[in-house]
Amino acid sequence: MTGLTTQEVQERIKQGKVNEEVSSSTRSVNEIVKSNIFTYFNLIFTVLAVLLIVVGSFKDLSFMLIIFANTGIGIYQEIRSKNTLDNLKFSKMPRSIAIRDGRRQEVDTDRLVLDDVVVLGAGNQIPADARVEDGSVSVNEALITGESDEIEKHPGDELMSGSFVVSGECAARLTAVGKHSYINRLTAEATRQKKNDNQSQMVKSLDRLVMFIGVAIIPIGGILMFQQIAIQDLSFRASVIAMVAAVLGMIPEGLYMMASIAMVVSAMRLAQSDVLVQNMRCIETLARVDVLCVDKTGTITENEMQVAGLKSATKEYSEEALRPYIADLAQSQSRDNITMAALQNYFTDGLGREPFHVCGFSSKYKYCGASYEDGNFVLGAPEFVLGENFSRYSEYIQSVSEQGYRVLAFARSREEPRGQTLTEEVRLLALILLVNPIREGAKPTFEYFAENGVDVKVISGDNPVTVSNVAQEAGIADAQNYVDARTLKSQDDVDRAVGRYTVFGRVTPEQKRMFVKGLQKQGKTVGMTGDGVNDILALRDADISIAMASGSEAASNAAQLVLMDSDFSRMPLVVAEGRRVVNNIIKTATLYLTKNIFSLLLAMFSLISVLQYPLKPSQITLISMFAIGIPSFVLSLEPNRDRIRGSFLGNVFRMAAPAGITLFLSVSCLLVFGDVLELKASMISTASSALVALVEFMILARVAKPMNRLHLGMMVVMVAGFFYMIIFHNSLFGISPVNWQCALLLVVFIMATEAVFRYFYKFTAFVENFLGREARQRKRH
Repeated sequence: MTGLTTQEVQERIKQGKVNEEVSSSTRSVNEIVKSNIFTYFNLIFTVLAVLLIVVGSFKDLSFMLIIFANTGIGIYQEIRSKNTLDNLKFSKMPRSIAIRDGRRQEVDTDRLVLDDVVVLGAGNQIPADARVEDGSVSVNEALITGESDEIEKHPGDELMSGSFVVSGECAARLTAVGKHSYINRLTAEATRQKKNDNQSQMVKSLDRLVMFIGVAIIPIGGILMFQQIAIQDLSFRASVIAMVAAVLGMIPEGLYMMASIAMVVSAMRLAQSDVLVQNMRCIETLARVDVLCVDKTGTITENEMQVAGLKSATKEYSEEALRPYIADLAQSQSRDNITMAALQNYFTDGLGREPFHVCGFSSKYKYCGASYEDGNFVLGAPEFVLGENFSRYSEYIQSVSEQGYRVLAFARSREEPRGQTLTEEVRLLALILLVNPIREGAKPTFEYFAENGVDVKVISGDNPVTVSNVAQEAGIADAQNYVDARTLKSQDDVDRAVGRYTVFGRVTPEQKRMFVKGLQKQGKTVGMTGDGVNDILALRDADISIAMASGSEAASNAAQLVLMDSDFSRMPLVVAEGRRVVNNIIKTATLYLTKNIFSLLLAMFSLISVLQYPLKPSQITLISMFAIGIPSFVLSLEPNRDRIRGSFLGNVFRMAAPAGITLFLSVSCLLVFGDVLELKASMISTASSALVALVEFMILARVAKPMNRLHLGMMVVMVAGFFYMIIFHNSLFGISPVNWQCALLLVVFIMATEAVFRYFYKFTAFVENFLGREARQRKRH
């Protein structure tokens, strides 16, 4: 088979008949720029800026400099992250074997063209719709149809893109590529569904918060402006300035951007450690995972096996006599998994028999086979190969498995093996012992998860005793608690077992999904790692999916995170990144929400009390820059490996609400006293901004705990910068001189505010501890 010529390939490229990716895990530069510029809040800021220009209050436009800086930083960081991720993905991207000009060539999957002939083997995801030209394969179309049965494909049969090859090898001609292939015709709808499904708790909370604020600011701003013109008889200019200040205070202008920057920087950091993030939201989800499901092979152990021994089970044949028979069967199979690779490396000298039928490995029935003139031979898991005769050998197999060996049965069968349950007589000829070395970094990795409250469940297709011993050697807690998954007949059985056992052996692909669902029913956040085609369905269902790049291409495509160097010891780094992101965004969100809560309450108070809103846009900008904006950028990127407890919004409001309410009470009382004492509006505005700055710096000091050198230095620089601005650029930020009455009033309120702030937090801590103690007592009883 010659395939296409170079000229034919070039003609199809010119015609656009290329297998280009329809959807990417990263956005294009154009999409990044548009999404950062054309936002709802940027529209609000633009309207506010136009209003200020109309009334001639140009100095109050300083907030736009912050908006431009925020937008520019957001675009720069996201493009930088995109380039890093794209470079990593390109260097490790899956490649297909295509036959061009009569010879096999490695071609990037997205550079295949219509009518290309590709060679497909076990573990390959079918890159585009195709038709089998030569050979035969067993295909799983579960990702397309939802049915996990393996389907045999022979010459003339159609292959659907998105499905994957389980066993065998074939040459297939591409019949539809790119947007015309079956899987890509469904991409738009699938992507829309996935956006909502894959949003993390933090992102959903931020979305709800931003939506609420975005809806609330329009009527509040409009009513406030109308009231100040119609009732307070203020000028249009003064009303606009007051309204803009109120609205600016209610908008968390940098919060969403900080969250986005923190996530893209994390993705970039992980990429530098050979971890490819295919979904930004999964960074937080992994930090919240409390159960991690792992496979033995490729995760706990190295992704290779070695033959450790051969034991004859019949007096008719010695070990030496059996070797050529095993070699013939092994050499007839595709070298598409580590077990077969180990067998082919060890059993090299066969009899030269040519099989008239070859049965590739069936993941469902756990064996492979071949038929020769002198009989049918099968090789696979003893329980599946021997059937009812397994009990005769179970004691020996159990004892060998307890020593950490994996056992395969080599047998002669009366019936021709075709991937079905073997029902006729099977005669055992030999037992083959294999070993799988433990990964070097496995033990400290599992110790890390145990220390951080993450349960590990080992889900494997191997013998449960073997897996249990390997898991114990790797230091997995409670690994002695194992069960044979063949005894679990229903979802109810699985639901009970996942809470009782740690190690599950002889697991089928369908059961892996059942284990994930069973854990999720118990309220667990489930992570699933895997590298084989049998892991794909469970990877799709898990809350967070992690694949090994050395495994199947289909598993890597299905996962949200891909360990490009297939090193499981990278996992603590990934969890630490997730915790850093969530904990730091909680801190930065607290700073923004304090201002938002205060501004919302003060705007409502101004509406009810019919008093002029005291703050100016330039003052809000000054305080936001030194007490919120710059510090939040520093805090969002620093290390933080604390465990995440509670919900995102709960944690944020528990920190922000006391400060926001304290600030509101302080400023509203100052506003009333200033009105009674008939102080000038400019003096009240200056005093109010001083109180706002005080509380914002106090909450900054609180969220910056522990006060290390970095945090202390940041606090000193921010306070110094703030005072520099109000001393040398006071007119720019609306800071006016105050008389002795206003100064005395401000001193009193500063002392009162500090005391209220301190005792408010002590009270909330007391209530929190009391409720926590009550909950623990109820749990005991």
